[in-house]
Amino acid sequence: MTGPQQPETRADIVMCPDGPMLVRGDVVVEDADGTQHRTTRPVSAVCRCGRTSRAPWCDGTHKLVTEARER
Repeated sequence: MTGPQQPETRADIVMCPDGPMLVRGDVVVEDADGTQHRTTRPVSAVCRCGRTSRAPWCDGTHKLVTEARER
């Protein structure tokens, strides 16, 4: 006999064009150094440009990178 079943949890992921990866749900994000970061917000923005000062979270730096490319 087994104990009570845990409800299935899942994360929803949205890739923003020229921006971060938005993660909805309770997940753990592992950074390049192998450090694990648990999400603490209903929606978390994960950096994809690699230039954030708050890795692995997005700090909006991608906007500056995109603007510089457009010049």
